[in-house]
Amino acid sequence: MNIRRVSFAHPDAVKLNDQVQAEYALRYEDEGDATYLDPAMFDPPSGLYLIAYDERDRPVATGGWRGHDEETEEGYLAGDAELKRMYVVEEARGLGLARRILAALEEDARMAGRTRMVLETGDRQPEAIALYTSSGYEPSAKFGYYRHHEASRCYAKSL
Repeated sequence: MNIRRVSFAHPDAVKLNDQVQAEYALRYEDEGDATYLDPAMFDPPSGLYLIAYDERDRPVATGGWRGHDEETEEGYLAGDAELKRMYVVEEARGLGLARRILAALEEDARMAGRTRMVLETGDRQPEAIALYTSSGYEPSAKFGYYRHHEASRCYAKSL
């Protein structure tokens, strides 16, 4: 596997984002994640977006972080790095790609001076919850766009 830094606007990122949105829509019986994401949010040094490519150069996994520089009414704290769009295509699941991308994102956020990695997932994503809890993430106060939704689950890890 080859993990590359790309723009959130890269065609492969758009393709994988469309796939993860379709999965969210299926799992939650809605239109997908409505969180506003601008590609510039993932530009270094205040963010990063990664795609893993297989041996045939097909994009198979993705993830990114975006920084928050001040405390907000949505529950973010100054110094937070928020994990976004972690996704592995179905045929590449179980290969450890999500864990590799997560580790790379945590290291990059730490090197960028971020103090805490936060994420929001949902109760219909048990695989994600298992990944995060086994990687040292603990339940946190809810934050972000879905902070008032019952299905929302928020986690944090000190960097």
